[in-house]
Amino acid sequence: MDKAILIEIENLRRTTLAGLRAKYREVFQEDTRSRHREHLFRRIAWRLQALADGDLTERARGRAQEIVRDADLRMIAPPDFFTVNGEQIRTTRGDRNRREQDSRLPLPGALLTRKWKGRTLLVEVLKDGFRYENRHYSSLSAIATAITGTRWNGLTFFGLTKPADKERKEAGRAEE
Repeated sequence: MDKAILIEIENLRRTTLAGLRAKYREVFQEDTRSRHREHLFRRIAWRLQALADGDLTERARGRAQEIVRDADLRMIAPPDFFTVNGEQIRTTRGDRNRREQDSRLPLPGALLTRKWKGRTLLVEVLKDGFRYENRHYSSLSAIATAITGTRWNGLTFFGLTKPADKERKEAGRAEE
């Protein structure tokens, strides 16, 4: 690589953000929205080297073109793709926005119990949340907050986190 390019790249390291943005405009002939110094430095340094030493080889350029031609491939199957013995099987759309249920929670239908200030609290685990005193809640933390009036981790409040030490583990066994 040319010594002048190396010196120019080294000078870029000490350039201000405004200076990097101006140099970007000069090198790429377009403005940048980026305000990330390291990103701008790397892009400009790469471009300066590419301009000085030449761009991609023909082999690399050909491979890039192959990749671009494959860009139109489907990433998600069409809705009518699944057939068995010539008969189309309807697929149902999964709820992609829904988080997986925490592995520490019992299965739907289970009852969680907790003694709190002389009361025994019962919470039913549902498929889409929890039921406490005939009200639906989306999380155990919301129930714990409603009961205590302060913020709680619901898993901790109902004793669903694993014990931290032997004493708590043995205390849990004694209560059973």
